[in-house]
Amino acid sequence: MRWKALVFIALAQLMVVLDATIVNIALPWAQHDLGISDGNKQWVITAYALAFGGLLLFGGRIADLWGRKRTFVTGLVGFALASALGGAAQGEAMMLGARALQGMFGALLAPAALSLLAVTFTDAKERAKAFGIYGAIAGGGGAVGLILGGFLTEYLNWRWTFFVNIPFAVIAAAGAYFVIREPAGSRNRSSLDIPGVVLSTLGLVSLVYGFTRAESDGWSDAVTVGMFVASAVLLLAFVFTESKVRSPLLPLRVLLDRNRGGVYLSLGLAVIAMFGLFLFLTYYLQVVRGYSPVTTGFAFLPMIVGMITGSTQIGARLMTRVRPRLLMGPGFLVAALGMLLLTQLEINSSYPALILPAQLLLGLGMGTAFMPAMSLATHGVQPRDAGVASAMVNTSQQVGGAIGTALLNTIAASATTAYVAAHAAGATNAKLLQAQAMVNGYTHAIWWAVGILAAAATIALTLINTGVPGSAAPTASGSTEGAEDEVQIPVVAH
Repeated sequence: MRWKALVFIALAQLMVVLDATIVNIALPWAQHDLGISDGNKQWVITAYALAFGGLLLFGGRIADLWGRKRTFVTGLVGFALASALGGAAQGEAMMLGARALQGMFGALLAPAALSLLAVTFTDAKERAKAFGIYGAIAGGGGAVGLILGGFLTEYLNWRWTFFVNIPFAVIAAAGAYFVIREPAGSRNRSSLDIPGVVLSTLGLVSLVYGFTRAESDGWSDAVTVGMFVASAVLLLAFVFTESKVRSPLLPLRVLLDRNRGGVYLSLGLAVIAMFGLFLFLTYYLQVVRGYSPVTTGFAFLPMIVGMITGSTQIGARLMTRVRPRLLMGPGFLVAALGMLLLTQLEINSSYPALILPAQLLLGLGMGTAFMPAMSLATHGVQPRDAGVASAMVNTSQQVGGAIGTALLNTIAASATTAYVAAHAAGATNAKLLQAQAMVNGYTHAIWWAVGILAAAATIALTLINTGVPGSAAPTASGSTEGAEDEVQIPVVAH
């Protein structure tokens, strides 16, 4: 029964992850059909990101309080309805509203899915296999979205990038309702922390919007700076509130465990690098090389193959034998090596000789690292906190994605402008110069991504000190969190 449950949990997670990229390829066609202005087109992406990122902690705590299965099914049904609304959109307002609703229900769905996995698979070996599959989907779903988005846009219609979610959601919701059995006694019976909900939601929305606006309006823009200041104030107030209230939205014990803190931080950094890469490679292949949407999607297949292999064949097999940091640290370093290859990108770089091996290394490294990270983020946490601990994983990824897109795109744009200014005088072909400048910008930003991945590896190797899952040997930090609940969620020795 547990493995049947995994099928429906994985299907729902795939739907949420691929939705982050599937709409990107369809955006130009949707913008044209619906008459969305250039100034507002980013809101098709931003409306989803703000609602999803801002409400994740709230969604995670709702799962703990209301029940994970109930929250999961509600999230799926709501996501399907919002997707139908988006596919049927007749104008800009309807589209943006549908995207915001998708984000809201996604914020219910994503943490409920991961926390269901955490409380369902308690045996170390079974947990390794389950999280191997989940990690592969979480890491590779974005690339799957590019392939599916390309197919649907090129051969059907951009509206199908929304409608495709409906069968995913219906199958997952029906399966979850009849198959998933939430362990008894794992729900949190405390009251909801309303001040925490308000402060965390406003703080995360300000942070995500700040980075989104920085990408389009610049880092010195008054509103951008104001958003960052507001975010810092709100999130500090949130932390202070959580330390004082009786039933906090995010118990600080979830964050202050050095292993989970290390996972959230290193995973967030890795996603910064990955989201930037998706953006640059998509533009490089379509704009510089002239690939069609479908061909571009298939060009990402090696990364998907690498992620599935790294997650299910390397991470899952070694997770019960070696410490998580010895998978995460080297995994991020292998990914950094793949990224390092892409710093050699030129206008006519060979796909088989350069881009393919780089993607394989990236996929292998990320798949190997994501798998223990996903498991460790919820392992050892008390069942009553599983939802909010899962939400923190999604939050670190969502915030990392917003930072990666804005930060690396800004670096690339600055390097592109500088290259054009330096070479314009002697240029004889303006189109060639622009292409060379774009590639130069991408390689500059990819160097930053290499450094970010190296930082993620360093954090994983130094902060994460837990032992082999299922072993009883204590480590230096000596944490005993979750010991009282080890029948339901066995404790990783901290």
